Amino acid sequence: MPHDRVAVLTGIACMVLATACFAVLDTTVKYIASTVSLLMAVTVRYLVQALLSTAVLVPLHGASLLRIRYPRLQLLRALVFVATTLLAMLALLRMPVGEFAAMMMVTPILVTVLSVTVMKEKVSVLHWLCLVGGMAGTLVILRPGSHLGLGWWALIPLACIACGTAFQLLSGHLGQHENAATTHLCTVWIAAVLGLLALPWTWSPVASAGLWGLMVFMGVIGAAGHFILMKAYGRAPASTLMPYMYCQIGFAVLCGWWVFAHAPDAWAWGGIAVITLCGIGSAWLTARQHRPPARLPET
Repeated sequence: MPHDRVAVLTGIACMVLATACFAVLDTTVKYIASTVSLLMAVTVRYLVQALLSTAVLVPLHGASLLRIRYPRLQLLRALVFVATTLLAMLALLRMPVGEFAAMMMVTPILVTVLSVTVMKEKVSVLHWLCLVGGMAGTLVILRPGSHLGLGWWALIPLACIACGTAFQLLSGHLGQHENAATTHLCTVWIAAVLGLLALPWTWSPVASAGLWGLMVFMGVIGAAGHFILMKAYGRAPASTLMPYMYCQIGFAVLCGWWVFAHAPDAWAWGGIAVITLCGIGSAWLTARQHRPPARLPET
């Protein structure tokens, strides 16, 4: 139907726009991470994001947002979210934005493959090959002899991938039992409160009003990205949207070149290409696996 076609195209446009928001967010994080306390920066981001989310979601959902069925899992998801964010900021201190975004795209492949043990779903051999290819692309980006080096710090982006995978698995589980808006608010408010509690020990003077503005901008662009992403999933199925998630790599490379004058070298481009191809292949396999069987015409 034409209406369905418009809805799907709108969902795809929202997904592309959301990936642009997240690429801008990563670029902003990298820009301020070397001059502002990490915990202070994420606290401001979480607080702004929590206030904006509350202002938008409470009028839409009302008291239903307070119905929390799994408070322990909500707390665990928030803690994993904080860990993922902090690890991402630490990784961005050393890594270019494009390469970091490419490595994080291994997460959806890993989530798909881990579902065979966590959610008892069937995962094909081709899915496993996509995961192996994605991890190989990651190792190419972190290869010995690159300008990134291969010291102990290389464990940070790998730990970020692991935390991001746990976050996605928890999100998938809670998505079956909790209101998505409730889960989102729980996560950002728990993160904001934890940051505020730690603020007396992490406070440091900020050199300029511009840096304060960038920290607030992190909260605004993060909230915008998540809201747009929710709109995307409300208009098109996840299997249709998943390949467009990899637009974030292109936006991240563009932002890294524009802000930091960095362009990936030939080896990094190769790793990015492998991760992207394996990710899109995994998304296609997932869509094919969950596609309903064709119905024969009635006679």
